[in-house]
Amino acid sequence: MSEKNQTLEKSFKQRDVLAMAFGTMIGWGWIMLSGQWAASAGMLGAIGAYAVGAVLCVFVGLVYAELTPAIPFTGGAVVFSYKAMGYWPAILAGLATAFAYLGVAAWEGPAFATALNYIVPIPQIGHLWSIQGSDVYVSVCLVSVIVSVVITIINYCGAKQAAVMQTIATMGLIAVGVLFLSGGVAFGDIEYTKPLFTSFNGFTAVLLMVPAMFVGFDVIPQSAGEMDVPLNKIPKILIISICMAAAWYMLMIFATCISAPGEIRASGVIPVADAMAYAFGNPIWGKICIIGAMCGILTSWNGFLYGGARVLFSLANAKMLPGFLAKVHPKHHTPCNAVLFCGAISTFSCLLGAGALTWFVNASSFGVVIVYLMVSLSFIVLRVKQPELQRPYKVKYAKLVGAMSVGVSLFFAYLYLPMGPSPLVGTEWALVCGWFALGLILALYARWRNNHVSSMERESLLFTTD
Repeated sequence: MSEKNQTLEKSFKQRDVLAMAFGTMIGWGWIMLSGQWAASAGMLGAIGAYAVGAVLCVFVGLVYAELTPAIPFTGGAVVFSYKAMGYWPAILAGLATAFAYLGVAAWEGPAFATALNYIVPIPQIGHLWSIQGSDVYVSVCLVSVIVSVVITIINYCGAKQAAVMQTIATMGLIAVGVLFLSGGVAFGDIEYTKPLFTSFNGFTAVLLMVPAMFVGFDVIPQSAGEMDVPLNKIPKILIISICMAAAWYMLMIFATCISAPGEIRASGVIPVADAMAYAFGNPIWGKICIIGAMCGILTSWNGFLYGGARVLFSLANAKMLPGFLAKVHPKHHTPCNAVLFCGAISTFSCLLGAGALTWFVNASSFGVVIVYLMVSLSFIVLRVKQPELQRPYKVKYAKLVGAMSVGVSLFFAYLYLPMGPSPLVGTEWALVCGWFALGLILALYARWRNNHVSSMERESLLFTTD
């Protein structure tokens, strides 16, 4: 029996795609962690770590730049890996992508509550538990849960609505960032930036977080099935988004360091906001900074929920995960059940509080490097197996780019392994192993349930847009 394909509505313009990628990459992490990065590596050390990370990510970005317009279908790493290496590699790539996205989205709820509490203190009512020294209260969780439900509803009701929200929030984020940078330059002191460099270990500690901070540009391949953009424009948008994010992180580290002395940044509740308040001489400016930070939370949260739902939809639509995740809403043309599934995970994570931040950042970063490795291998394999594949954008020096991209992925993977300088801890490994174990069980069930689906039918489901 032939399987019917379900398609999503093409509603993303070029501006929407760029806002989705940039806004997803920026998020909230820089607000909480810029002071920590400077303390770990020094100002130049932290900026250098992001410069190195950006260059390394550009090699991976070039791989995506060739593959996305060549295989412009929803799923990104899923469709790349399937075309290059087959069934199970595609499942591995898809599960890793979803884990990376949902891992970052998981801490956006607690981050939003933390940001709002800086502006308007939230009464601490109904103590639930403590995680890594951070107390979790019902009243605080309720704020996060409400926002999570709203974002889920927006994604459920249409990709265009999600794109509009992303564009508005990204503009708010940029406006506050420019204001912060301007204030630091005008009212700060170059003496505050010292020490400029601490140690190689500090540099490595910052570099370790780079993959999680740059993840987001690969939302572009996830939206390929909904883009109303010429294929030859996609590579340019993708590389521009990476460069914009790199510039943002480096400028915000500089602004944080020049705006306030190290002791202010180290002792502050939210380092960037406290630095901005110090530079401008009034605590109200810290609250204004947090408003921009909240825009960043919303862009990241929205983008990762969007991307996670699309990659799960791609796998389920091809009968590689249970079929309920493949349902497309008849009116809104969204992968409604996949959105609800991702929204449920995001909402549940609101109960874990801010103490789980490090767990989710590090564990999701490991998922990111698996995705990068699978996409890089797909790039190399397809250049060998299918040299005739129509490529609207063809990377120059493909062997060098492919080798560097694989090398970058393996280097980042090494950082997280037990023999690396900053290995994942037990809880983080539990998150990684638990997710992939669940994914494997669901994939095996789908394989058994859909053993009648031929390879030709599955390829039709993966590689058809109409």
